[in-house]
Amino acid sequence: QVQLVESGGGLVQPGGSLRLSCAASTSILSYTTMAWYRQAPGKQREKVASITAIGTTNYGDSVQGRFTNTRDHTKNTLELQVNSLKPEDTAVYLCTAARRFYSNIWGQGTQVTVSS
Repeated sequence: QVQLVESGGGLVQPGGSLRLSCAASTSILSYTTMAWYRQAPGKQREKVASITAIGTTNYGDSVQGRFTNTRDHTKNTLELQVNSLKPEDTAVYLCTAARRFYSNIWGQGTQVTVSS
């Protein structure tokens, strides 16, 4: 079973950028959809972006146009480029991998804090 490890979070000023990475321990080819969620204190977990095995992407309304989600099957990574960050983007960002007939796999998350 694949293990996912996120990295790339940190403290950034409003308007700044980060590149979040999710490294998988095995091939991600069999995972039909990989996605990023975020969890802010006191709020429900929110789906941020997803990408299918053939590269079809989908974004939440709050991040559309600012975030870009990519997956690399040669490196077994999922990446999220986050631009024009706002304080309301502050959250723990988690990646997940999904495939039919199996439970979703989750990483531990990486903290993104947007503050001046």
